[in-house]
Amino acid sequence: MSVEVYYEVSGPENGPVVVLAGALGTNVRMWAAQAERLAAAGLRVVRYDHRGHGDSPAPPGPYTLEELAGDLVALLDRLDVPKASIVGLSLGGMVGMWLAAHEPARVERLVLCCTSAKIGPAQLWVDRARAARESGMEALADAAVGRWLSSNARPALASGLRAMFTATPAEGYASCCTAIETMTVEDDLPSITAPTLVISTLQDQATPVDHGARIAAAIPGARMAVVDGAAHLGNVEQPAEFTALILEHLLPSRYEAGTAMRRAVLGDEHVDRAMTTMTEFTKPFQDYTTEVAWGTVWSRPGLDRRTRSVITLTVLTALRAHEELPMHVRAAVRNGLTPAEIAEVLLHTGVYAGVPAANSAFAIARRTLDELG
Repeated sequence: MSVEVYYEVSGPENGPVVVLAGALGTNVRMWAAQAERLAAAGLRVVRYDHRGHGDSPAPPGPYTLEELAGDLVALLDRLDVPKASIVGLSLGGMVGMWLAAHEPARVERLVLCCTSAKIGPAQLWVDRARAARESGMEALADAAVGRWLSSNARPALASGLRAMFTATPAEGYASCCTAIETMTVEDDLPSITAPTLVISTLQDQATPVDHGARIAAAIPGARMAVVDGAAHLGNVEQPAEFTALILEHLLPSRYEAGTAMRRAVLGDEHVDRAMTTMTEFTKPFQDYTTEVAWGTVWSRPGLDRRTRSVITLTVLTALRAHEELPMHVRAAVRNGLTPAEIAEVLLHTGVYAGVPAANSAFAIARRTLDELG
C-alpha cells in the first residue's frame, strides 16, 4: 500500500516535470542546488522524501523497492502528472530504474546518479539495518557522511549532511536498507526505453564507477558521464557539474522541443500534414519556425499557453492574417479558451485594430468553431 510522501514543488506550472529522488538517509534538502537551477531553466521540479525519511511517514517495515516506487507513482497521480523525468541518486536511482522498467509510460527521461543495480553483500544491509534499530542513527552518522563526501569536502558541508542523516527515523532507514538488500532490477535494465544518462563519480566508494558502467551498458542507448572531485553525494559536492549534465539530458534541442510544443498546440494532424507537404523550398522556413517560434518562444516558461494564444489571436487579427487565423483558433481551443473567451479577444482587438479587421476575424473564427462542433 502506498504512502503519501512529503514533497515540495518549484518552477513554472506549465514546465516539463522532473522528479528528484534522494539517497538513503537524506531528505529533499540534498537537492537544493539542483532544484533552484532546474526551476530557473523552466522545469517543474518535484522533490520528495522516501517513506521513512524526512517529513514523510515511517510505517513499520521492512520496505521493498516496489513499495518505494509505488509511493512515487501515487505522488505523480496526486499531482495529476501522467509522465515525468526522474533524476535519482543512490536509492533514488534504484527507484527510478524500477519505475522505468515496470511503469515505462510514466517516465519521460531518466538520470541515474551514483547508484547501482545490485549492491552487496546482502549481509552489509542486514547489519546496517540492525545497527540503526539497536543503536540509533547517531552511531552510523560518521561512517555515512564519510561515504557521502570526499576528503576535500568543506567541514560545514559535512556538518549539515550529518544533521540530515541523524534526523532520519531509524526504522525508516533500516527498512529502506532491506529494500536495497532485496532489490532485483539488474535483469530489468535491458527493457528500459527512456533516454538515460548515468552519472558516476571517481571518489565514490559506495557505488564505484564500474557500477554505473554496468548500468549504462545494460540500458539500450544509455550515456555515461564521470565526475571528478566528489564521492557518493556527487550532486552536493559538485553541484554545478551535476546540474549542467542533468539539464543537458533533460532539455532536448530547440528543434525537438519546438516539434513537441507545435504538436501540443496545433495537434498531430496539422503538424503531420505540414511535414508531408514540405519541400526543399519550404524546409528552411519550416525549420526556422519550429526552432524559433515553437522551440524558443512558445516553450518559454514566462507565459502559459492560454495567454500566448490570446496574444497570437490579437496580432493575427490586427495584421489581417486570414490564412493563419483558423489554425490558431483551433490552437486556442486546445489551449483551453472557450468560444466566449475567443469572442472577447476579437471584440477587444477590434477597439484598437479596427472594426473591419475584427469583423473578418469573427467570420473566420465562427466558421472554424462550427467545424470543431
